[in-house]
Amino acid sequence: MYSEKVMDHFQNPRNVGEIKNADGIGEVGNPRCGDIMKMYLKIENETIVDVKFKTFGCGSAIASSSMATEMIKGKTIEEAMNITNKSVAGALDGLPPIKMHCSVLAEQAIKSALLDYSKKNNVPIEGLEDFDPTEDPHDHH
Repeated sequence: MYSEKVMDHFQNPRNVGEIKNADGIGEVGNPRCGDIMKMYLKIENETIVDVKFKTFGCGSAIASSSMATEMIKGKTIEEAMNITNKSVAGALDGLPPIKMHCSVLAEQAIKSALLDYSKKNNVPIEGLEDFDPTEDPHDHH
């Protein structure tokens, strides 16, 4: 049911923890399924130099968070904005349809942390104008 990559990132998640004095912190969650993701970004010269996460949730949520952090580490803000739930799920070699919302949460966690950075530093980030971190990921099937 789960790919080897999902199992690997669930059993050996990368970038777990938090960053003290993070430049951007995003927290997204869904009370319906109980998954909550918190993502911390360290940004220097428009580049994500470090990223950590804490996820309370199922194995797919943890694997999605872990893969998403791997995908944005070392990338520019603009590149990180291009990460979608489908690219996270694809990098994990797929998720079961009932777990796709976990990859949506990972995408939202990235954008939520970037939105926090944007607000703290008064730096507009293209694509975040209409982003709502409270949107229910179960609406994206």
